[in-house]
Amino acid sequence: MAMSSFLLVVDITVILMLCISHCHGAVEDDRKRGHCFISTFRYASITFYTQIGPVIGNDRDCSVENYLIKSYKRSFNGFAAKLTNEEAKKLASFKEVVSVFPSKVYHLQTTRSWDFLGLNQTVKRNATAESNVIVGVLDTGIWPESDSFSDEGFGPRPKKWKGACKGGQNFTCNNKLIGARAHHSDSARDMEGHGTHTASTAAGNNVVNASFYGLAEGIARGGVPSARIAAYKVCSGILCLSEDILAGFDDAIADGVDLISVSLGLEIPVDLYQDPVAIGAFHAAEKGVLVLQSAGNSGTTGFQSVSSAAPWILSVAASTTDHLFVDKVVLGNGWKTLTQGFSVNSFSLNRTKIPLVYGLQVTSSCDEAHARACYSYCLNKTLVKNKIALCDVMNGVNAAYDAGALGLITKYQVENLSFVVPLSAITLSSEDYDLVISYHNSTKEPKAERLRSETIKDKFAPIVASFSSRSPNAFVPDILKPDISAPGVDILAAYSPAASPSTTTTDPRRVKYNIISGTSMSCPHVAGVAAYVKTFHPHWSPSAIKSALMTTAFPMDAPRNQGAEFVYGSGHINPVKAIDPGLV
Repeated sequence: MAMSSFLLVVDITVILMLCISHCHGAVEDDRKRGHCFISTFRYASITFYTQIGPVIGNDRDCSVENYLIKSYKRSFNGFAAKLTNEEAKKLASFKEVVSVFPSKVYHLQTTRSWDFLGLNQTVKRNATAESNVIVGVLDTGIWPESDSFSDEGFGPRPKKWKGACKGGQNFTCNNKLIGARAHHSDSARDMEGHGTHTASTAAGNNVVNASFYGLAEGIARGGVPSARIAAYKVCSGILCLSEDILAGFDDAIADGVDLISVSLGLEIPVDLYQDPVAIGAFHAAEKGVLVLQSAGNSGTTGFQSVSSAAPWILSVAASTTDHLFVDKVVLGNGWKTLTQGFSVNSFSLNRTKIPLVYGLQVTSSCDEAHARACYSYCLNKTLVKNKIALCDVMNGVNAAYDAGALGLITKYQVENLSFVVPLSAITLSSEDYDLVISYHNSTKEPKAERLRSETIKDKFAPIVASFSSRSPNAFVPDILKPDISAPGVDILAAYSPAASPSTTTTDPRRVKYNIISGTSMSCPHVAGVAAYVKTFHPHWSPSAIKSALMTTAFPMDAPRNQGAEFVYGSGHINPVKAIDPGLV
């Protein structure tokens, strides 16, 4: 019989999840494909044996301890263990068990933005209270040496802090980054950049002259620069397992954080009883800790795509700010166009026009559709190297880069979204793209020049990003999700020097600050605002803070946001108003 990973909830919570056993035998072969669970039992030998013993019986070749993966005992009671499908069903039948479900893989949902929100450097602040706020971040870890996490000017850690610095070898905390823990890893060091970016967006220091190769230059800072940060690495690479997410919650709550920012979620939402974020957030709310989660980046799939459905979580959509990256391409015949970016282009081609090649004409091994799209196995590297490739779809970026292209021109496919990519790239409307194709086909030696990205003011902002997930709420239809919208497009924040800014492994560039888009970026914006509100109202409950943020949000333009409240919730975050909301 096949095995999977499961979550079991007993009295409070129990989880069991898919893991690999170290034992052998017929049943164990099934268990290797099996279930992991989380339970509300306290991890004491008698309790664990009493619960698991009747489930696995005597048909085993190793001790019961080998089935245990994780125990949850600091903030709520539970454990993760390896079980077969039949064992999971038997455990779920116990009257004290609330739910059992398989472990799942969660995904990361990937400056000027704070000024746009009105939370500028001169706004009213309570500096003493702000330094007592601790922001917990569940993500890919953190880069402790970043200037955004320097403790220069910081006093001792808050007395309420009960955590520790367990970041691993050569990892040092300080009075700014006061704690770090790693789950499913030996180190809390961020090797992806995502966790460093989200942590600095929420509570990073003021860092002058930050930029991405001169783009978005200014002061990079978080919403509460004087607050403390505790980082919990729950993701290995870009994948985050249920059991590690719950372990992060267990630690963060017990360590004494004031709020938890969670920029990760499932691509396909699941019931609340099977969602470790919903379960962890429930226990956090019981202890007075507000949890904020990114709504998800599946907006283009349609309604009911929001992955953050629990009423006790503050779910955050992503919207634009009043700065917009635009790109320009100039053809050899003098024709030029200015378009909103798909690529945040930091490359300079020294105002040199480069030969143009079309994917359809630089292959002899693919059918027409694949050749037009520049699939990696279609491109002839000899014909593409040191040229600008024309590709019908955006998938061609990495293929063109690997083939040695200097640039890429492709069709416009996703609204209000730019990426950092490993080469100079631009996306055009279908009409403009067809004009470039026509020029290419009618010219003996077609050439083009791709200019660096420029920043212009977007008078229509804020608009919810097309990728932002939306309602109706699939599991609690009476609760509108997401709850609120915040900046999540083209956000400059700290980054890990261990990772490529484009996430392309062969991209040799390394940066201290990077520009990323996603609800992963909007979530820490609201976390920063929630922390800001808490500095004025330290005794407010999570529900009171959530109410203050939602009731003071300013209305968004429904005609420009298809789906209206289903995409932006109560509206766009308004930090200054939220500290004095009136009735909460």
